[in-house]
Amino acid sequence: MKLKTSVTLSEDIVKSIDRLSSKGESRSETIERLLRAGLAARARHAVDARDLALINRHADALNAEADDVLIYQGDV
Repeated sequence: MKLKTSVTLSEDIVKSIDRLSSKGESRSETIERLLRAGLAARARHAVDARDLALINRHADALNAEADDVLIYQGDV
């Protein structure tokens, strides 16, 4: 379902939106597409940050385990 809303944007932003519009795409469609992309990027960034924090929390143990495994490898 679409909801009608009104926003006030700077002229330079409107010009950028118009430049980023795909052929036949309305300004509203362009804004929605760009917002969806931005929101998806923020969500991915949040997941990546949580994953990195988890890896960092366990880095010492993971590195120790990797070192232990490497001891058993022969020279190549």
